[in-house]
Amino acid sequence: MSSVIKATDWRVATVTAISPETPRAATLTLDVPGWNGHRPGQHLDIRLVAEDGYAAQRRYSIASAPEDGAPMITVEEVFDGEVSPWFVDVAREGDQFEVRGPFGGWFVWDASDPQPIMLIAGGSGLVPLMSMLRHRHNVESQVPAKLLVSAREADDVLYARELGKLGVEVVLTYTRRAPAGWTGYQRRVDRAMLQEVALLGGRTYVCGPTTFVETVANHLVALGEAPADIRTERFGG
Repeated sequence: MSSVIKATDWRVATVTAISPETPRAATLTLDVPGWNGHRPGQHLDIRLVAEDGYAAQRRYSIASAPEDGAPMITVEEVFDGEVSPWFVDVAREGDQFEVRGPFGGWFVWDASDPQPIMLIAGGSGLVPLMSMLRHRHNVESQVPAKLLVSAREADDVLYARELGKLGVEVVLTYTRRAPAGWTGYQRRVDRAMLQEVALLGGRTYVCGPTTFVETVANHLVALGEAPADIRTERFGG
């Protein structure tokens, strides 16, 4: 009798497809033995083991929707990183590494939830929010939703070709360099911007670097959003 595979069990995943997203990011589709699906917003633990036995472990959000079948992760290369350069520059179809998961029960969203959702991303914090938006699109949910993305410049916007096809309003702000002729926001997300664009009174998901997430969450509370309705996921220092 075969044993039951648990989320906490390490498994060998195989890369079945790689798609460039930006000059510094790529999406990898994985074949994971015993994969039983995930909830939008969940993540995987990933472990790379070198020939000398040295292991590096990282956490990556799942970019795909549950309806997409095989899980996908989007990795943005971190300068001097141990793991991300391998995924973006080295990995090829057929390569293998260890994964376990999915994990996470707080920063998740299901289309059965009728509350409006406001999604706010800083850089690669868009990845788990993309899983939510793809899920919403796939099941033809009518739940009101809106996305605010903060990026350094146009080349850093993940899923740029897909964002306009998901049936939600997308607001972009560029913090370093805006495209020629850009008339939208050109600054970091601040309280005034959130007051102008945020869907308040529903549920808000904020993901990105730690400082970004904490700043945005504090602004939302100051604008009257209930702390219990703000879900956050952060990474980096």
